[in-house]
Amino acid sequence: MMSYRFAARALGAAAVASAVLFTAGCGGDSEPSAGHSQHGGESRADTFNDADVAFAQGMIPHHEQALAMAELARDRADAEAVRELAGEIERAQGPEIATLRSWLSEWGAEEGHHGGHEMAGMLSGEEMAELEEASGAEFDAAFLRLMIVHHEGAVEMAGELERSGSYEPAKEMARDIVSSQSSEIEQMTELLN
Repeated sequence: MMSYRFAARALGAAAVASAVLFTAGCGGDSEPSAGHSQHGGESRADTFNDADVAFAQGMIPHHEQALAMAELARDRADAEAVRELAGEIERAQGPEIATLRSWLSEWGAEEGHHGGHEMAGMLSGEEMAELEEASGAEFDAAFLRLMIVHHEGAVEMAGELERSGSYEPAKEMARDIVSSQSSEIEQMTELLN
C-alpha cells in the first residue's frame, strides 16, 4: 500500500517532487511513518522512521544522565575499577550524543523538550541526589547499582530500535549499545558482588 502511494505521488509535478517524496513515506494506515529520506527515498541505508527519531530524542538525555553519573566518579569513587568504568562510559557516550544530535539535525527533528525521566533506567531526582552525596565505598556501591539499572534501560531502548527502526546507522549504534552496555552490566555486577 505504501509503495503504491509512493509511486502515485512521485508522478506529481517536478517542482514539488522532493516534498512529495518526503511525504510519501510519512503516511500509512497501519504502519509506522517509514520512508523519510534525505535523498528522495531511493536508498534504504539513509531512510529513517519515527522509531529512529524517538530513539535519538530519548537516548540523548539518557546518555547525558550517564555522563553526569560518570563525572561524579572522578572525585567520589574509591575503587580504581569504578573510575576506569566511568571513564569508559564518558568516552563512549559523549561521541554518541554528538552523533544522535547530528542525525536529528539532518532529519529536521527537534531534540525534544523533556528530561527523559519517564524512560527506562533513568534515575529519579532522589537517586541522583543520593549519588551526589555519597563518597568512597558507599559511592562505589550506589554508582554500580544505579548504573546497572541505567544501562538496562539503554539496552531496552536500543533493542526496541533494532526491532522498529529503519535508519541503518542508528540500528548499528543500537547494536553497539546492546553489546557494550550488556558487557558493562556484567562487569558492574561482578564489582558489586
